[in-house]
Amino acid sequence: MRRGMAIILDRLCKSYGENLVLSNFSALIPRGRTTCIMAPSGRGKTTLLRILMGLEEPDSGAVSGLAGLRRSAVFQEDRLCENLSPVANIRLVCPHREKREIVAAMESVGLKGCASQPVRELSGGMRRRVSILRALLADYDILFLDEPFKGLDTGTKALVMEDARRRSEGKTVLLVTHDPTEADALAACERIGF
Repeated sequence: MRRGMAIILDRLCKSYGENLVLSNFSALIPRGRTTCIMAPSGRGKTTLLRILMGLEEPDSGAVSGLAGLRRSAVFQEDRLCENLSPVANIRLVCPHREKREIVAAMESVGLKGCASQPVRELSGGMRRRVSILRALLADYDILFLDEPFKGLDTGTKALVMEDARRRSEGKTVLLVTHDPTEADALAACERIGF
């Protein structure tokens, strides 16, 4: 892989007090493909994503290849505005999307008939799908997925993973998961473990 076609992580270190989370972590992440980051809980996967998203700074080391890239993310928490509808939540980051386009996307992941309902009234799985769609419908060059499919039943999970794979095809995607089947479903050719 040519270095110009990759995001380069060079000896990243990050600690929280005495807790060392990342220690000289280096990797090349190819652009235009899905890369899966897998490791046991507490090993720094979410911290790594937060550094790449620009939400945290590493203690040392460097990241290159992200300049000018538009970012979108699905966090472990849904981070929705409780009193707004799913459509309004999605339009917060996708103001150019028309309501009918958003409603069609919602229906494609089994969210029919709840477009105007306040998010606070939706089930956990419904809220998760709204969060995922919000990230997928945004204009982005790189998509960060931090355990995005947790809490979804098997059938819904398969439906949402297929929709995510289709909508993110050809984009740079970083997927944090503990489940190898999720990596396979998103056609993750690259896997990083630490």
